[in-house]
Amino acid sequence: MRRLTRTVAAATLATALALVTACSSGSDDAEQSAGGNGGSLEKVTYLTSFGNFGRDAYAWVAKDKGFFKEAGFDVEIQPGQGTNGVIQAVVSGKAHFGPIDLTGGLLQVGNGQAKDFTVVAAIHQRTMAGIATVEGKGIATPKDLEGKKLADAPGSVVRNLFPTYARMAGIDASKVQWVNGNPQELIGILAAGSVDGIGQFVVGQPTIETVAKKKAVMLPYSNVMQDLYGNALITSSKLAKEDPEMVKRFSAALLKGLEYALAHPQEAGDILKKNVEASVPAAAAAELSLMAGYVRSNNTGTALGTLDNGRVAKSIAILQGAGALDQNITPDQIIDFSLTPKA
Repeated sequence: MRRLTRTVAAATLATALALVTACSSGSDDAEQSAGGNGGSLEKVTYLTSFGNFGRDAYAWVAKDKGFFKEAGFDVEIQPGQGTNGVIQAVVSGKAHFGPIDLTGGLLQVGNGQAKDFTVVAAIHQRTMAGIATVEGKGIATPKDLEGKKLADAPGSVVRNLFPTYARMAGIDASKVQWVNGNPQELIGILAAGSVDGIGQFVVGQPTIETVAKKKAVMLPYSNVMQDLYGNALITSSKLAKEDPEMVKRFSAALLKGLEYALAHPQEAGDILKKNVEASVPAAAAAELSLMAGYVRSNNTGTALGTLDNGRVAKSIAILQGAGALDQNITPDQIIDFSLTPKA
């Protein structure tokens, strides 16, 4: 009888342990698919601005550190193909969010080439667009670009903004030859000597020097166009209108990743390497360190992501003055200031 009692007790204990294990396993599974409020995660597709460089590492940081999950999102990060490509993907519904160069967006809207997207936060307070080359190409000033061959993706803001930059910098744009290049291959093309320069964000300098084994020479557009913003986060106008709170949550999580990446550039570079095998952590960290000066506003205490209506209006005036816009536009045609972070 005593043996039977022990047998029943053992069986009962085994059953209880099995139930506890099953409940624990189920809890773990549920936790994996639940957001910070215990609800299920909303799947979101996010595009980087341009390939998989260190300047876009903050998105992977937001995912790796759990900022997206805390906000209720399961985010798939895909490489973007420049302003034109990101706008097309967001408007068509292939992606929910992505950064574009704000000036590039103004050019597209002002020339009737794009619509139905909405800017919801700034990433850079100053444009990082520019021309990059290496020593030995005979390029030290904007005027030296005449007679040279440059490469960039057709939809890149650097290329689309070049006529305005050329006019303001005193360059004869007709004397500059542009050829097409894939975003991920531009630095390699420059390093191989196939072209004299490439369209590139100025923070690409460390990566260029790592690949080309030469000192980079950068010609920032901001030297002649100082009021222009850089990248800004966009979504479709439809999503911005139908679910503004979702847009705000995503924007806040992404900006949290941006702030963390700028404060911990080396860790951010390592996180990028974990997700993008071809990346170089040291170069990514260097890009983020350079980018910090473009992300932070000159106004002390101003929150990340803010946009100023007056500054955007000045940007539009610069483009109009250079004859770069076919039609008049206003800031609120492209930006929903009710969704942007407050200063």
